[in-house]
Amino acid sequence: QVQLVESRGGLVQAGGALRLSCAASRSIFSFNAMAWYRHAPGKQRELVAGITAGGTTNYADSLKGRFSISRVNAKNTVYLQMNSLKPEDTAVYYCAARSKQRLVLPDYWGQGTQVTVSS
Repeated sequence: QVQLVESRGGLVQAGGALRLSCAASRSIFSFNAMAWYRHAPGKQRELVAGITAGGTTNYADSLKGRFSISRVNAKNTVYLQMNSLKPEDTAVYYCAARSKQRLVLPDYWGQGTQVTVSS
């Protein structure tokens, strides 16, 4: 059974930074891609950042330049570095994995971790 476990989120002031981690129960290379999504109340779930097994990254246009996704393969871990945080970044952040390229959405999800940004 695949498990994705996010690190604890937290409360941070606007302008601050926070790093999230996602530990997978197996090699992250076994997935076609890894990603971070977020879901804020009253809004649709959105893709924050993704990274393919080959290392190609992509970001939500509104977040590009502030957020960065990276990985440490030996630790089966993916990270999300969040800088210059804004109150509108407040959401539950989910780690996700896609097993096949043809899938539009990830087929494995973590439990989510709350990130709250105060003004």
